[in-house]
Amino acid sequence: MITIKDFKTEKATWCPGCGDFGVLNALQKAAVNLGIHPDDIVVVSGIGCSGKISQHFGGYGFHSLHGRSLPVAQAVKLANKDLTVIAAGGDGDGFGIGMGHFIHAMRRNVDITYVVMDNHIYGLTTGQASPTSDVGFNTKTSPYGTVEAPIHPIQLALAQECGFVAQGFSGNIKQLTQLIEKAIWHKGFSFVNVFSPCVTFNKVNTYDFYKQELVNLDEDDTYDPHDRSAALARVAGRESMVVGLIYEDTGRPSFEDATYGFPEEAIAKRDWSLSQADLAELSATFR
Repeated sequence: MITIKDFKTEKATWCPGCGDFGVLNALQKAAVNLGIHPDDIVVVSGIGCSGKISQHFGGYGFHSLHGRSLPVAQAVKLANKDLTVIAAGGDGDGFGIGMGHFIHAMRRNVDITYVVMDNHIYGLTTGQASPTSDVGFNTKTSPYGTVEAPIHPIQLALAQECGFVAQGFSGNIKQLTQLIEKAIWHKGFSFVNVFSPCVTFNKVNTYDFYKQELVNLDEDDTYDPHDRSAALARVAGRESMVVGLIYEDTGRPSFEDATYGFPEEAIAKRDWSLSQADLAELSATFR
């Protein structure tokens, strides 16, 4: 029987109170609830505080380059479709240098889950404005307030017709666990943006701030998460206040299902050995 202990590793090195602890906890609980064995799941992370999650999660892990978790995660999934693949990173990693990969991952629709720990700041490099920082946000690189408009990842995902879009809060592990479970079950690319407070460098977007301001769509019986137009209208201008399942399209085939001739057997499990005759023929082409 799979238990939470199977996904525990060494003590995490995040700052005490970091929201990333909640994300790690929710991811571990989701894996246990879904009955996924540690040998059957891999977490691919990028650079930043959030990048440590691949080290602290007790399955397979790959710590990739800055902004490159998504191409690596897609490669892992396409090589071994039997694995549950989670890409994980922060707002700086995913919506800065990794933004191009985010766009193309959504349109490609490989069957992976992307979890972003959005703290509205660069934490690992000790507190600079990030792509999701609000206008006027004061940091050591913007002492008079940032003048750049923030990226709105939920609106962007909906505009790009991402098949699964959700937003959670690391202060609500129960709901976040449920959202990650649904994202893993979704067939195709799924995106879960998580408000994950940085307790050391961001004194604005705090746990108390989110607890006071968040609106939970999962508790709204009138909201339809299968209506993309309604979802776009719902998050416009108030994206930072919304958590829950925002949109899901169950009719769009994944990249694997849509690709003609995609092998039923996982590519990584096929016999790729060459006979002596094959090796001799191959060697002859280089003479």
